[in-house]
Amino acid sequence: MNIEHFLKRAPQSMMGSGEDSDIVMTTRIRLARNMANTRFPLSSSQQEANEVLEKLMKAFLTPQEQLNFSYFRMVDLSQLERQLLVEKHLISPYLAKHKEAAAVFLSTDESISVMVNEEDHVRIQVLSPGLQLMETYERASALDDRLGKQVSYAYDEQFGYLTSCPTNVGTGLRASIMMHLPALTMSKQMNVLVQMMTRLGMVVRGIYGEGSENLGNIYQISNQVTLGKSEREILEELQKVVEQIIEKERNARKKLLERAYVTLDDRVNRALGTLRYARVLTSEEAASCLSNVRLGVDLKMIHGILPSSLNECVMLIQPGFVQQYAGTMLDAVDRDIYRAKYVQEKLGKDRLTTGEKGEESYDV
Repeated sequence: MNIEHFLKRAPQSMMGSGEDSDIVMTTRIRLARNMANTRFPLSSSQQEANEVLEKLMKAFLTPQEQLNFSYFRMVDLSQLERQLLVEKHLISPYLAKHKEAAAVFLSTDESISVMVNEEDHVRIQVLSPGLQLMETYERASALDDRLGKQVSYAYDEQFGYLTSCPTNVGTGLRASIMMHLPALTMSKQMNVLVQMMTRLGMVVRGIYGEGSENLGNIYQISNQVTLGKSEREILEELQKVVEQIIEKERNARKKLLERAYVTLDDRVNRALGTLRYARVLTSEEAASCLSNVRLGVDLKMIHGILPSSLNECVMLIQPGFVQQYAGTMLDAVDRDIYRAKYVQEKLGKDRLTTGEKGEESYDV
């Protein structure tokens, strides 16, 4: 399957629904592994990195495994193609920048990606819509077991799986939940929440992981400890924390409705008006407006717009997708112009009403 198949649309993991999907957007499980008796990527030679890649290609292409993945080397992809894969969370920014001997295996439905020669030799990633920690981990673990039959992993009886970064040593497991937390952000509770997460051995990051901003009130909640606990213990602890955050966000939304309805209604409708009529939209403004409109949809202040459409727009407002939409590379000013057009086109497919259902109806 060619690369264009994976670049046409927002990731399927962002389009799902289910319990608590108004707050929890996606679940991600990542397993970090390295080959035994081979220097890790940060210190390996080009030849060693190529040998690792060849071993993994053989593992994926072994007839008895019948792994249905597409394979792409970073060096064979354009800058825009790599950027789109990053924006879809299918590869990391690190992999996109370090092109030599770096590659990715992608499942047809995009739910699984296996990065090769990132910070570690192998990084298995599985994405699922909503809150599905155990189910997502089981899929990642099954693939890990299958690959482990073909290659030998670097493993120590005392420390567990050995990785480039000490924070990944042990299980090599990083579980992340992407959450939309507008009410907690508006009510200035996120700073306290972040401090609580740190004490519990969790970390809060922006939409694109370490070093990224929380565009559109979207946060990633992840485990920080990988050593000294089993995979199940890590996942159960994260599940409990996420459930507490969901409850806090719901309570914060309820208080906003009770104590500041008019202000909230104004905020939601101003955001909707901006998305409908703006001629220029920066990524920050677009993300903020999409967050406010999404909150309005979740609280039944806006009817007729699909949450999946808003989730899709969260991805499509990123620079790579905007340039793909335009069909050419753009400078920052032109990106903002095309972004406004793109959002209006995407949301124009839904029929919206605001206020009480049926009170006012119009097309975006």
